[in-house]
Amino acid sequence: MVVRKGLAAAAATALLLATAACGGSNSGDGDNASGTGSSASGTAAAESSSSKLDPVTLKIVMPGDRPADMDKIIAEAEKRMADTINVKLDLVFVPWSDLAQKTQVMLASGEDVDLIFDAPWLHMDQMISAGYYEPLEDLLDQYGQDAVKVRSQQMFDANKFQGHIYALPLGNTHLAGRTYLVRKDLREKYGVAPIQTYDDLISFAYKVKENEKDVVPLLAYGQSGQKDVTWGAFRAFMEYDPQLLRSDALGQSLVLYYKNNDGKVYNLFDEMEPRVWSWIEDARKLYTDGLIHPDVLAIKDVDSVINSGKVAVAVYNEFGVPSSISAALAQNAPGAELEAVTFIKNEKGQNITNFKQANFQAIPKVSKNKERAMMFLNWTADKDNYDLLAYGIEGTNYEKIGDDQYKQIGSGYSYFPYAWIWNPTTDRLNAGFDEESIKHYQFNKDASNLTASILTGFSFDPAPVINEISLYNATEDKYYNALFDGVTDPDETWAKFKKEAEGNAKKIQVELQKQIDAFLAQNQ
Repeated sequence: MVVRKGLAAAAATALLLATAACGGSNSGDGDNASGTGSSASGTAAAESSSSKLDPVTLKIVMPGDRPADMDKIIAEAEKRMADTINVKLDLVFVPWSDLAQKTQVMLASGEDVDLIFDAPWLHMDQMISAGYYEPLEDLLDQYGQDAVKVRSQQMFDANKFQGHIYALPLGNTHLAGRTYLVRKDLREKYGVAPIQTYDDLISFAYKVKENEKDVVPLLAYGQSGQKDVTWGAFRAFMEYDPQLLRSDALGQSLVLYYKNNDGKVYNLFDEMEPRVWSWIEDARKLYTDGLIHPDVLAIKDVDSVINSGKVAVAVYNEFGVPSSISAALAQNAPGAELEAVTFIKNEKGQNITNFKQANFQAIPKVSKNKERAMMFLNWTADKDNYDLLAYGIEGTNYEKIGDDQYKQIGSGYSYFPYAWIWNPTTDRLNAGFDEESIKHYQFNKDASNLTASILTGFSFDPAPVINEISLYNATEDKYYNALFDGVTDPDETWAKFKKEAEGNAKKIQVELQKQIDAFLAQNQ
């Protein structure tokens, strides 16, 4: 999922991404966002030399499941590229639950890959520190001018790693969407008013438990790599007193975190944040009361469970209800309808962001086709080409609604530009989104509506504590999701987790704070 998957969507959405946390700008300004100063057009350069280009097959590693109509879309894309950049596409899909491990093995083993999805919540910093990714400044300068133009200068400036552009940032807003997908038909069936607060949401879930024996009241994510979208941790995206933000060192984990905007790294092992503990205790009560899905830690494909119509509330990394889920739900459970509920505030200055994207597309150093890979990314910045890869074949998979919206047709090709080509300029909004969700997207495309983190532009170098991070992550995977999904006793689980992970977490915290202090001193 999104960024969308744990957005993931949701992903996400996150999935979730988002995510899926995601960001971007609607301005698409800056012909020179990569800071390289070229004025030539990458597309024009490719086309002018297309007669000299031999055919090349790009191996692209993607998250998630292969859409049913993927082969048709690839065939059309290859047809369009034949007389220009002459590229064929070999798309390799890796399930979200296996993404971190399998992509790390691919990179470490030197497997021949030309483009690969990565993210700070996955293992972006570690893979860069290990030297697996190619810096993109020169490639963007020579072959990627159109890919640059559809992203703002701010989008590039805020998404450098160790001072370089190691991957193309993917996003369509400056703040990731986070949503509870709610069964509107059940809410109306039992006379429950539109949900305005978290307490309203839980009251509705209890109502479902009382009356719908075949419907699971609450669904979150439980697989490794989906910590953002566990039931308790998800609440951090929608509560403001204090506003808690994930750290740059531990991806989705809340164990090391930032509070409000003071430049300090906090550690739950040093002192438990009362708000976080309340989320953990709440998740435990909901699980023991039979509201959270009993097999939450075992479910690999959360979307399929939502699509079945047997869930009343699910967390998701996106604003609005994805059209793919709406279509599947209508087919599997006629009469069922979802609505999007979010408690993220659309109030100027309320949300703190460092403008970092949640998803990225990188070119591994082992690629033998780096120039052609960038030409392909550049090709996807064209509106018609973006539409094809993002939404499918017009009239078959989607319908254009004006210049900036779309309507999905069927379920053969679901929306997933967040996995490889996402940008804020050519991306379309789902015309089926409710008015409130559209307002959220529009509001968060405007950077002036958000409060900039004092750490905007900061990039953590994990090299000094890379072993500690690896050991910590292995320990956290044993406890974190069970804790935040309420599956195990909080006191016992936290005690074991702290005993095994505290030492490594402290070393990581000290190194992160050291780098932050140096960054802030340099930027005073």
